[in-house]
Amino acid sequence: MSQITIVDLAETLGLSKSTVSRAFRDSSDISPKTKERILAKAEELGFSPNLYASSLRGNRSQTIAIIIPEFGNKFFSQAIKGIELIARSKKYHTLIYVTDSSVQNEASIIRSLVNGRVDGVLISASGEGKDHSHLQTLIDHDVPIVFFDRSYDDFHGHFVTGNDFESSRLATQHLIDNGCKNIAYLVINPKVSIGKIRMDGYRKALEENGIPFREELILDTVNDETKNRAAIRNLIKQYEPDGIFASVERLAISTIRVAGEEGIQIPVDLKLICFSCLDIADLLSPSLSVVKQPAFAMGKEAANFLFRILDNPTELSQQETTLLQSSLIFQDSSRKL
Repeated sequence: MSQITIVDLAETLGLSKSTVSRAFRDSSDISPKTKERILAKAEELGFSPNLYASSLRGNRSQTIAIIIPEFGNKFFSQAIKGIELIARSKKYHTLIYVTDSSVQNEASIIRSLVNGRVDGVLISASGEGKDHSHLQTLIDHDVPIVFFDRSYDDFHGHFVTGNDFESSRLATQHLIDNGCKNIAYLVINPKVSIGKIRMDGYRKALEENGIPFREELILDTVNDETKNRAAIRNLIKQYEPDGIFASVERLAISTIRVAGEEGIQIPVDLKLICFSCLDIADLLSPSLSVVKQPAFAMGKEAANFLFRILDNPTELSQQETTLLQSSLIFQDSSRKL
């Protein structure tokens, strides 16, 4: 008979490996009843933890991973600065990985991080797919994970993000207050958290003002600038929106380019607002109205969460979300004439 492992013991008990592991480490964040049950079953099955291997795992790499969907977004560079500020204060190094918004790349990266290379992971979700079982790989290897900005509904853990629903509602209300009645919403991915929540805020503002929600005014974009510009051009020509709310800055930039090519004047013919962390939004012509996220603060807060978990491991049964306030900066692109 092969020797029983901690994974076998966890499966027998219907518990996670990290919970069983904490029982043998005499961790204070596990209930005495659960600990007693684990130790009793271990004795019954003849399981004994490998203390030598446990001590090796206790030697930390002093490194954390940062996983982001893209680099071409000022938000992520600012968030990484916030993360690195905290990491350096803890004498930790960072490794940065880019998924190109692909869940397959995300899964491959995560599976490469369970060999002791990093002590924890900070991640902004790629936004693709329905199968996120690769996250469990980290949990099974006692590697804590904290999401920032973008998350998955089936993730149970810490998530730090902006107050996207209220910010989107207010941004849409601003367009309505400035005379818009036919407002299009450009989304990066309606299945990822920010895509859904921001669209909910947009819909709420329409509802509060008695404006019907129109599915044809929702443009689900892709990771290709040329295709997005063609789709935006078609949307404008076919449905003639008088306002556009873009969920990310690159879609607003694409809109500005299309408007220039088609002779559409912003804000005379079309008003525009977007989520953006661009420092030069006021230098664009026209200056761009934005919902500015607290990217730097978000990175710091997410990193602080991760280091608190490293110091005191916890297991959550549902997602625990921290919301940070965004700033609405109204400029010429949405100006009422």
